Amino acid sequence: MSGINVKKLKVNELKEELQLRGLDTRGLKADLVSRLQSALEAEAAGEGDGPPIADVAEEGDQQQHDIGGDAGDGDDGTNIGGSNLCSTLSSHRARSPQPPAEEEEEDFDDSLVAIDTYNCDLHFKVSRDRYSGYPLTIEGFAYLWSGARASYGVNKGRVCFEMKINEEISVKHLPSSEPDPHVVRIGWSLDTCNTQLGEEPFSYGYGGTGKKSSKCKFEDYGEKFGENDVLGCYIDFDSGEEVEMAFSKNGKWLDVAFRVSREELAERPLFPHVLVKNCAIEFNFGQKEKPFFPLPEGYTFIQNVPLENRMRGTVGPATKADCELLMMVGLPASGKTTWALKHAEEHPAKKYNILGTNAIMEKMKVMGLRRQKNYSGRWDVLIQQATQCLNRLIQIAARKKRNYILDQTNVYGSAQRRKMRPFEGFQRKAIVISPTDEDLKERTLKRTDEEGKVVPDHAVLEMKANFVLPEAGEFLDDVTFIELQREEADTLVKQYNEEGRKAGPPPDKRFDNRQGGFRGRGAPYQRYDNRGGPQGGRGGYQSQGGNFRGGEVEGFWYNHGGYQQNRWGSNRDGAAGGQRGYNRNQQSGVSYNQHRQGQYNKGATGSYSQGQVNCAKWHLPTCGSPSGICFSVNSSPVLQTF
Repeated sequence: MSGINVKKLKVNELKEELQLRGLDTRGLKADLVSRLQSALEAEAAGEGDGPPIADVAEEGDQQQHDIGGDAGDGDDGTNIGGSNLCSTLSSHRARSPQPPAEEEEEDFDDSLVAIDTYNCDLHFKVSRDRYSGYPLTIEGFAYLWSGARASYGVNKGRVCFEMKINEEISVKHLPSSEPDPHVVRIGWSLDTCNTQLGEEPFSYGYGGTGKKSSKCKFEDYGEKFGENDVLGCYIDFDSGEEVEMAFSKNGKWLDVAFRVSREELAERPLFPHVLVKNCAIEFNFGQKEKPFFPLPEGYTFIQNVPLENRMRGTVGPATKADCELLMMVGLPASGKTTWALKHAEEHPAKKYNILGTNAIMEKMKVMGLRRQKNYSGRWDVLIQQATQCLNRLIQIAARKKRNYILDQTNVYGSAQRRKMRPFEGFQRKAIVISPTDEDLKERTLKRTDEEGKVVPDHAVLEMKANFVLPEAGEFLDDVTFIELQREEADTLVKQYNEEGRKAGPPPDKRFDNRQGGFRGRGAPYQRYDNRGGPQGGRGGYQSQGGNFRGGEVEGFWYNHGGYQQNRWGSNRDGAAGGQRGYNRNQQSGVSYNQHRQGQYNKGATGSYSQGQVNCAKWHLPTCGSPSGICFSVNSSPVLQTF
């Protein structure tokens, strides 16, 4: 049974929950309650028919372990924790997931000023009327900022809009040390700016902490604000040589916050923009009969500005065939993220959404600073949550018509196929970043010095051993090589394959079929048969760093001195050499129900839908890797690094 308290939901929330399930949204509240209650009971009994979610299980950027990603891996499963968890691994994971259902198009009057469903973050959920919204807050999403822009901007006159904070959504799963878990930043920005309001030029925000910001420079301004407060946002293009932006709180004028020269703006329009963290908000662009508070003299709601004096923001692709997915392929530190950021900047009209843990961490900033500069909690846990966020965003992305750059290593052939499958119908292209070996070493050292990212040698060697250059065909329309071209890149990759395989364990060790331990080892181990690593033909690699606990996501590695790795770097044999290994049969951590409906705890007021969450169950490492967690998706186990 879902955790939703149906009787406490408001009418619009009941309709939203029914719409998510494809059910009729007409009728009185009592009818809606009864209809939703029946649907939830059916779901609890296993009869629910909620919207399909792509079975996309993504690896971390540098250490991608694909379990059963290819047909013919020779994996017949083994008992883990007393149950045959992996018995259907080969049959299920060998097949690529079906592409997810495309989001239904809604009829909407495009001449109205509303929240732009194309110019917002993937994790910002826009209401059906497009005047209100809220962010996902489940798990690691509660750390993320989530932004959205209005569909129209202006470059003349004296224009305004209002925004109300309807609720500070409960996020009890955040640590008490989290600074400002509920914040809203409101203001104006150019259509070309990213969604992080106030953190780049021509992006102007006023935040609930009593700060204004632009170009990531924060200054004291106005008053703090929060739940139930109404902010007025005003822009004056008629004040002279400078455009002025001011704000009000609950009708109280807070004076001018920003001044920018007309010459700098060059007649480019500024758009209403909101950035939220764990708050539900609603806009009044002028669609309401009355404003929340009286407007200052001379200002007009943006909705009431004649259409010819408003500028439409970028309109998204009309069909999937117009959408582009660029899959980065390359070893750690090869330059994938650098290329992705530059390419997105050079093609602003395409508004690429970059999908990668680096991009996730950018949305976890505190006062414009990256979290690793001021985070007091366990960094490995935060990285794990960032990975979960990325997995969920990739699922959402496959259902929306946008342009994407998948910023991960993607060196395994099975990963390349699996990741492209949900985006069937898109223009799917691979971008291979293949510098010379000397350049790669230099870039690795530079990244370590500048960002503190350290990728263990054994992880890089495993990727080298299994590096496969993509080819245009069934799941890729085109492959582009950056730096070294295909012939030279192919020679280098073969060199990497040989280097990685020589560093790995002998074949008889990788493909041991027995249920017990290796010869001469103390404790038996339980693992997947016929596997020397997550993929047939992959073995563990000798760690160069001694004790290693945890793993890596998009280049964020951590070492907290946990369990001792054995010779092969994967702790695959339980106990060895008189040392005690960790218990592979013990489950730990949090367990989720498949296809549960996530919700916010709103007390007496109901809940916000977090969408279908296909999380299944998470376990401690049971798949032969000390740098990941094993979870099951649709009854199939998958290894996720963190």
